[in-house]
Amino acid sequence: MRPAARRGAHAPSARGLLAVGCAVVTVSDTRRGAADLSGNLAARLLERGGHRVAVRAWVKDEPAAIRRAVRGALVRRDVDAVLVTGGTGMAPRDRTPEALAPLVERWMPGFGELYRALSFEQVGAAAWFSRAAAGVARGRLLIMLPGSTRAVELAVRHLILPELVHAARTLGRFPPEE
Repeated sequence: MRPAARRGAHAPSARGLLAVGCAVVTVSDTRRGAADLSGNLAARLLERGGHRVAVRAWVKDEPAAIRRAVRGALVRRDVDAVLVTGGTGMAPRDRTPEALAPLVERWMPGFGELYRALSFEQVGAAAWFSRAAAGVARGRLLIMLPGSTRAVELAVRHLILPELVHAARTLGRFPPEE
């Protein structure tokens, strides 16, 4: 692909593939910075996969703060996908899906279904506790993941990295393949 044909701030990754601009937002009342193992793992896996992490943010389990952080990422020209870790369980303060539902234009239910099927292989029946979800918000991919490192690794390695460029292209974030 010729550089002039690229849209926005996208550039090929070190592997020659398109690099998707990502935001990683961690929802937690306790984990920030170096203590945020899951968010840091997500960012590291995305970068190793040839993508760029343009935004890294931490917010408390408060719906308004979650929405504000994700909205801030969604308006950036260099962000094509937003990954949110944490707040997808059933504990009283796990409210990420409810906080972000007003931003979602179209839900992608297959993501959560596949995540729970893969998770079942690791954790058994406890997989149904997860409310991992994905959708489209402001023309960008929005993915909500559990906050454990095991959950993040499973989702990023097996579901997100294999389809991230395709999803961004489908949403018009990159020109179509020729």
